[in-house]
Amino acid sequence: MSNVETGRVILVGAGPGDPGLITVAGTQALAQAEVVVYDRLANPRLLDLVPKEAERIFVGKGPEQHTMTQEEINALLVARAREGKRVVRLKGGDPFVFGRGGEEALELAAAGIPFDVVPGVTSAVAVAAYAGIPVTHRGLASSVAFITGHAQEGARPAEDPTKEEQEVDWAKLATAVDTLVLLMGVGQLPEIVDRLIAGGRAGSTPTAVVEWGTLPRQRTAVGTLDNIVAKVQEAGIGPPAAVIVGEVVRLRETLRWFDARPLSGLRVLVTRTREQASELTRALAAAGAEAIELPTIEIVPRFDEKRLSTAVRSLKDEAYDWLVFTSANAVDIFFDFLWGQGLDARSVRASVAAIGPGTAAALRERGVRVDVMPEKERYIAEGLLEAFEEAADLTGQHVLLPRAEDARDVLIDGMAKQGAKVDEVTLYVAAPPKDPDAEGLARLRAGEIDVATFASSSAVRNLVALLGDDLGSLCQCRIACIGPITASTAEELLGRPPDIVASEHTIPGLVQALVETRESSNA
Repeated sequence: MSNVETGRVILVGAGPGDPGLITVAGTQALAQAEVVVYDRLANPRLLDLVPKEAERIFVGKGPEQHTMTQEEINALLVARAREGKRVVRLKGGDPFVFGRGGEEALELAAAGIPFDVVPGVTSAVAVAAYAGIPVTHRGLASSVAFITGHAQEGARPAEDPTKEEQEVDWAKLATAVDTLVLLMGVGQLPEIVDRLIAGGRAGSTPTAVVEWGTLPRQRTAVGTLDNIVAKVQEAGIGPPAAVIVGEVVRLRETLRWFDARPLSGLRVLVTRTREQASELTRALAAAGAEAIELPTIEIVPRFDEKRLSTAVRSLKDEAYDWLVFTSANAVDIFFDFLWGQGLDARSVRASVAAIGPGTAAALRERGVRVDVMPEKERYIAEGLLEAFEEAADLTGQHVLLPRAEDARDVLIDGMAKQGAKVDEVTLYVAAPPKDPDAEGLARLRAGEIDVATFASSSAVRNLVALLGDDLGSLCQCRIACIGPITASTAEELLGRPPDIVASEHTIPGLVQALVETRESSNA
């Protein structure tokens, strides 16, 4: 805990939603936080940057509900700072753009609490950009105004129930600037449109409403002031949303990029381990999909230490000709054990084989070069056996195979048929997680998943076990598997073949299979 004299509050802009849009200064503040007070529109993934021991306090406001009043939030910031804590107030967008950051800063100043302000990327600009709409453009718009949708006479606040009403001179504002960007205004859209038209803005003015801007679930309705209300109602768009009014909206047809990506809007379940999920999540996000993580595997090291020590000593003494790995998990556990024995990659005095590029990459990180690996699109045990047939004579060779419990016997039997003596050492079990991700599970059961992805048979088995008799939600979405072995397990347990099987049995191959399927369905 900090000394009472060093208590401080940092008002940090979290950006518009995409966690990649937080500033470097914002990430540094979160990494040093002892208390984080965060809003509904601050992406929860940003909390991963916060120290595990830090206190996290949610104070978000939603339509018709709020966890704390603004006065209570102000008091909370002062109280935690007076305890000597380093407090981060994490706010969606920019703290000083309709974020009530100024009110909080004034309260801190009045209480004598030192504070800093870390500006954020405001949604007033970012959401429009992600919709392919520049708020200014030479020849179309040289001025822009940001307005809160609550700021109109007689309007009842929707997104922020605690926001005080203000009166805007719509008659002057309607034609005073080229581009209008209204935040938190979709709830009052009919009234706003009427006031703008009454103020002199032409009903034919291009208008866009962007829901959940900068996030994979982003949706955009485009029309004119005359018909945008109907367009929004037809699309079912609701808060949080930004309204953009002006000729620049016409540029979206040419400049749209974010929602034009190949997997845009696709909701994809990621079932890999929590440690490994990020690779697939990043690849899906780059293609425009929304990745919903529900890890169904927890890698639990489980091995006979005496047996493994004997194998390691034999490896060092050149008793083995080959060291074969079938997963990156096995690589990590094996070399961590090696390190714990006072050894390193120099002790691997044998040729090395890997089942695929992911495993080979894990070996490369440990300073080990791979001698044999299957051809592309054959990253399975059968493919590794084929690679041995082409690249090496296993007759009389001694092979060490560290791997997971309950792995298939195909590799052991195949190498034995090729004349090798194989010593298997089990290192871990792919167990179901003790605490399944509640949000991912809830979204699956609510039917909010379009495609469920599986990178191993264990992932399929564990999810089926987790769901029990409630397999309906999983059966309703499309099933995508990394390769034929996983696909076979899925078919056995779900009673139908998967919809998608990657031709290249890698994470990039799985994402590419999703893209090709999406493109063929849109053709």
